[in-house]
Amino acid sequence: MAGQGLAAGFLQVPTVTRAYTAACVLTTAAVLELLSPFQLYFNPHLVFRKFQVWRLITTFLFFGPLGFGFFFNMLFVFRYCRMLEEGSFRGRKADFVFMFIFGGVLMTLLGFLGSLFFLGQALMAMLVYVWSRRSPHVRVNFFGLLNFQAPFLPWALMGFSMLLGNSVLTDLIGIVVGHIYYFLEDVFPNQPGGKRLLLTPNFLKLLLDDPQEDPNYLPLPEEQPEL
Repeated sequence: MAGQGLAAGFLQVPTVTRAYTAACVLTTAAVLELLSPFQLYFNPHLVFRKFQVWRLITTFLFFGPLGFGFFFNMLFVFRYCRMLEEGSFRGRKADFVFMFIFGGVLMTLLGFLGSLFFLGQALMAMLVYVWSRRSPHVRVNFFGLLNFQAPFLPWALMGFSMLLGNSVLTDLIGIVVGHIYYFLEDVFPNQPGGKRLLLTPNFLKLLLDDPQEDPNYLPLPEEQPEL
């Protein structure tokens, strides 16, 4: 019964958050039994010379072996991905997926320059950063130790990562990409002469969006029957 309740609760999670979280967990489970991290990491030579294109995806899905670091990252991925999808991206799955694609492309390029092999933590940092900038007045309790406004959260996470002995470059790349997205999507369009530059492709909207889920959707008035 508890398992059924957990499954039912998970099905209530928004689509993109549910799919990404499940993919991360399943990838880690596969590494325990079937795969090696060496089959998943980002390697440009293997991607473009050996056509192992799945590495462009799996670099964002593997958060390391089961342990504190994995559960810590999954907690933040699930929480802030869900809050974005239920908040500023509510009814806009295509725009949310396009943010993932835009961020993924930039992080892959920066990860190549920085010789990074796994970029899931960078994607998590981007999600946290975008949420924090769109929720500037929300106060965050950081594990009961610190209390601060949301825009400080990405930097607190980077400091915590450094205390765990992880490279801060991965978090920094996620913050930089998150800021680029936030600037292009939320800041520049509202400047004099500015406009929205990140336009979600129509095929994504046709594939993913239900117009009636859009908070700005207004149904057409029904035709009145003739008397």
